Amino acid sequence: MEGSWISILPFLVVIPIAVWTKQVLPGLLVGLLIGSYLHTPLLIGGMETMLHYIVQALIDKNNIEIIVFLYSFSGLIGMIKTSGGIKGFVEKAAEKIDTKKKALLLTYVSTIGTFSAPTFRFVTIAPIMRALLKKVKMTTKELGFVIETTATPIIVLIPVATAFVGYMVSIIQISLQNQKITEDPYTMFIKSIPYNFFAFVIILVGIYLSFFHHSKSNAPTQVETEAEEEEDWHMCHPAVSKDLPSKPWNLLVPLILVILLTLFLTWWSGHTKANSFFGAFIKADVLQAMVVSLLITILLSAFFFLFQRFKINDLITSFVTGGNDLMSVVLLLSVVWGLSSVAEDLGFSQFITAHSGWIPQMFVTPLLFLFGAAVSYFIGSAWGTWGILMPLGVSIASVSGVSLPLIIGAVFASGSFGAFSSPLSDDTNTIAKILNLSVVDYARYKLKPALIAAVIAAVLYTATIFFI
Repeated sequence: MEGSWISILPFLVVIPIAVWTKQVLPGLLVGLLIGSYLHTPLLIGGMETMLHYIVQALIDKNNIEIIVFLYSFSGLIGMIKTSGGIKGFVEKAAEKIDTKKKALLLTYVSTIGTFSAPTFRFVTIAPIMRALLKKVKMTTKELGFVIETTATPIIVLIPVATAFVGYMVSIIQISLQNQKITEDPYTMFIKSIPYNFFAFVIILVGIYLSFFHHSKSNAPTQVETEAEEEEDWHMCHPAVSKDLPSKPWNLLVPLILVILLTLFLTWWSGHTKANSFFGAFIKADVLQAMVVSLLITILLSAFFFLFQRFKINDLITSFVTGGNDLMSVVLLLSVVWGLSSVAEDLGFSQFITAHSGWIPQMFVTPLLFLFGAAVSYFIGSAWGTWGILMPLGVSIASVSGVSLPLIIGAVFASGSFGAFSSPLSDDTNTIAKILNLSVVDYARYKLKPALIAAVIAAVLYTATIFFI
């Protein structure tokens, strides 16, 4: 279909509805519905078209692999929780940590084994730090800030074995397909990592606050201390409940397995197509390798847990419960895929090509980043922001001649800003709950350094255009 202004209507509707409802999914659904009726302006035809786009997205081989990966990954985390892996790790670590330096080093070093998802990071590290709050000698808000800088900002930079990577590659893939760009989506994701400037800057801010900044208040406030004395840290999250067993190896064994298997099978997938060790990783079918590695890990972990006499019914229930936690993400993905497809069929790319050439090249990336950062802050969702903006960003990149990895990195950075700083984000609410903080006060505390990091990132995006 020839591009016209109606092709951008679905996206114009998504953002205000998402901001108004503080939820991403309603806006995406309305956008998809409007796009479907614009494509097929019949009473029943629009609904049939919407169903068609969703079904087409769900039967795509790569999309199915992504859904299997996300569900299985969350299911594995559920099994680890039930088997006492997280609780055991927290208790063992809390016994051995007795100084602020050791506690903060643990926060950073533990990223090696718990980088799979932000919530996973929070439920393994935050209870430890809460138990050691007096020894750490930081305010609770500072402590929460430091912990958060080791979660989403780091996870978005890791290209394997995370809950993010499948989703990130997926939205790159659909955006490239819409533009008829034949680049490998995973390769583009790898190339975009150095350009996620917000993540790098906020991590550096966290390191500074951890090791070089002396708090005006070198200890928790009296209110915070009393709260810690009144409430046992075991009550801060179900994953560390007193009712669970304490078995740290039930966390470490599955994580070691999935990381090693992912690296090996990724290499194995590409070793016959490349002439070098590192070249094999570039040629590999990474998504398939990650899915197979995860499924093998689940199977071996289940036998490991059964050997410890955990009931098979409990393991199955915990797997299903954990997987169901990500069904909202699967629904989000299916609607994002459908919306991108219907917008493209309405002529979205052609319209962007015809009407965005007037933007000076040096301002394309910083403006896209700042716009995305504002959207992500008001909707509180990195994944929602990426799904909304990636098709737009890739379209603009193809028109303006701006580096595609740079644009992709800026879109991911904009979503990371909202996940980190928004009072509506899951990250903010989870860490505030575990550390017993007011969500609004904690979000307000984080906003200033996050804005400083965003301004620095915008400047870097403006300057980078002169070097690539």
